[in-house]
Amino acid sequence: QIQLVESGGGLVQAGGSLRLSCAASGRSFSRYGMGWFRQTPGKEREFVASITRSGGSTVYADSVKGRFTISRDNAKDTVYLQMNSLKPEDTAVYYCAADPPYLGAKWYQYNYWGQGTQVTVSS
Repeated sequence: QIQLVESGGGLVQAGGSLRLSCAASGRSFSRYGMGWFRQTPGKEREFVASITRSGGSTVYADSVKGRFTISRDNAKDTVYLQMNSLKPEDTAVYYCAADPPYLGAKWYQYNYWGQGTQVTVSS
């Protein structure tokens, strides 16, 4: 078992930046690939980014490629999502998740989830 807690969400103007953090506790963090997803009301949870256990490989949704960066610090049991050049359409609840297959991009491939953090981008 692994428990995940997101933080860092908030309100930001378009063009601004935020960094989300996801702190893990429980079983060894470095054993898990990690991902970030986002969701708006009435829509399915959308893949944002994924990172391998070592952090050596990453994959991004086309909608965030070049603007968002996923990273991890296994010494701190934390995964991050640096979000730059934010747009109003990035507004959503952002979730971190753990234990996918290699660089999984489907929400149902992940076994563990945090509670989410709200990101709101104003125009």
